[in-house]
Amino acid sequence: MIDRAAVEAVLNAIPDPATGLGLVEAGVVKGLTVAPDRAGFVIEVPSSAASTYAPVRDAAEAALTSMPGMTKVSVILTAEAAPPSRKASLSPQAVDQTRPRAPVPTDRPAHVRRVLAVASGKGGVGKSTVAVNLAAAFARAGLSTGILDADVHGPSLPTMLSISGKPDYRDGMMEPHLAHGLKAMSVGLLTKAEDAMVWRGPMASQALTQMLTQTRWGTAEQPLDVLVVDLPPGTGDVQLTLIQKTPLDGAVIVSTPQEVALADARRAHTLFQRVNVPTLGLIENMSGDVFGRGGAAAEAERLEIVFLGDLPLDASVRQAGDAGAPLSTGDLAARFDAIATALAGQLGL
Repeated sequence: MIDRAAVEAVLNAIPDPATGLGLVEAGVVKGLTVAPDRAGFVIEVPSSAASTYAPVRDAAEAALTSMPGMTKVSVILTAEAAPPSRKASLSPQAVDQTRPRAPVPTDRPAHVRRVLAVASGKGGVGKSTVAVNLAAAFARAGLSTGILDADVHGPSLPTMLSISGKPDYRDGMMEPHLAHGLKAMSVGLLTKAEDAMVWRGPMASQALTQMLTQTRWGTAEQPLDVLVVDLPPGTGDVQLTLIQKTPLDGAVIVSTPQEVALADARRAHTLFQRVNVPTLGLIENMSGDVFGRGGAAAEAERLEIVFLGDLPLDASVRQAGDAGAPLSTGDLAARFDAIATALAGQLGL
C-alpha cells in the first residue's frame, strides 16, 4: 500500500536543479495526491525553465513507477507564463482629455486682424518680458498693437508697462490702457494690486473671455493689426479657453536653454499641434553662461520649427521691466525688432 510519506521520500531523493534540495523540500511539488496504488503532482515552473525541468519530471515519474504496489503515476510539468509587466498610466478619462476636440464655434475679437500667443510650458523663463518687448517691437515697426495679459493668477503687465487704474467702460466695452504705443489689458487692472487670484479654472477662463471679447481693441476704421496674448505657463484651462474663444494665427514659445525648460516647451508645442495652431517659432531667452546657450536652437531644429533668435541674460531687461518701460534702444531692442519683423512676415502683416 502506497502512503504519502513514502512518496515524499522518493521525491526528495531527486534534487531540484535550482536549489539542490529535494523536490518536496524545494517546493517544486504542487498538488500532490496519493491513493493506495497511485500518485500524482504538478511541477510548476516559469516558461524559461521548462527545458531544465523536463528531465526532472521524467526522473520523478520513473522513481514513483518503480515503487512496489504503484499502478498509475501522473507527473505534469507546466510552464507558467510571466505576468505581463504593468506601468503606471493616466486614467482613461484623463487620457481622453488630451485628445483633440471637435471644432467649436470661434470668433476673433472685433476689429483685430491677427492674434499671436506667447507661451511657455514652464514659469520663470521670462515669457512676459518677451511678450511685452515683442509687442513694443511690433509698435515700433508701425503696426497697431495690443497686448493682453492672460496670466490671471500672476498678472505682470501693470508693472512692466507702469499702468494702473480700472479701465473706462463705455457702450458695453472696456477701453484698454494706452502705454508705450500699446493698447493693454490685464486682470491686474481690474483688481487691487495686493489681491490674490484664488480662482478655479472656470473663473479664470471667464476673466480671460471678458478681457478678450469685451475690450475695444480696435474699430472698423482703425483695426488692431496684432494682439499679443501673454499666456500663463502650462497647458491648462486658460490656454484651452483662448483656443476655443478665438482663432489663433500662431504661437511663439519662449524657453531658456537648459533641458528642464525645453522639456516643458515641447509640451506647449504639442498642445498647439493638437488644436491646429501653428507654432511660428521658438525664442531662447536668458542665453549665456548662467543657463547655457544653443539649447533652444537645437530643440527648434528637432521640432522642425523656426528658431527666432536668442536673447542674452542682461540686467538692462530687468531694469526696463522694473521701470515699467519696454526696451527701445540697444542690442536687445534690435534683437526684438528682428524677431518682430520675422513674425510679421509669417502673419502676413
